[in-house]
Amino acid sequence: MSEFLFERREVLLGGVATAASISLWPSSLEAKGSVKMRAEPQIGDVSLTVNGVSHSVHVDTRMTLLDALREKLNLTGSKKGCDQGQCGACTVHVNGERHLSCLTLAVAAQNHEITTIEGLAAGDRLHPMQQAFIDQDAFQCGYCTSGQIMSGVACIREGHAGSDVDIREYMSGNLCRCAAYPNIVAAVKQAKSEMEKA
Repeated sequence: MSEFLFERREVLLGGVATAASISLWPSSLEAKGSVKMRAEPQIGDVSLTVNGVSHSVHVDTRMTLLDALREKLNLTGSKKGCDQGQCGACTVHVNGERHLSCLTLAVAAQNHEITTIEGLAAGDRLHPMQQAFIDQDAFQCGYCTSGQIMSGVACIREGHAGSDVDIREYMSGNLCRCAAYPNIVAAVKQAKSEMEKA
């Protein structure tokens, strides 16, 4: 038993030494000039078509579409929830398909049609999904609602709203911390019948 512990200790100490040497390795190479480890930020103009309007936006090429929408175009309906693509609060449509704008670079969205929650209604007339969310009381705090609505519209367009089970499955990427899920399903079902009439 003691022999096993001694060997385990050696392995752990060896691992620590290896990790320490690896952590020093990039900086030593960079100091010698043999490897450039960090890329300089690139700033440029990006052309984004959002809700039918073309915009020229001056951005860092590493900026996400979500940040460009919120910070450069003042379209704050798409929410920054987790910023890791796990909650769905930032969902927008790109060429009619749902995308997580926190995982999409603004430069990658050039020459594509982007629709945000602000562009869903027709003037003063709400989109059927927006109206259904109100009718079915499908939100409480409202933080996730714009992403839920955008995903709900896409869910119907994709043909995945045939049953409660399908709706739950294809809306599962959108989290609601208030747990309004039964009402969200009801809203998608209501909007489906309205969208099919149009």
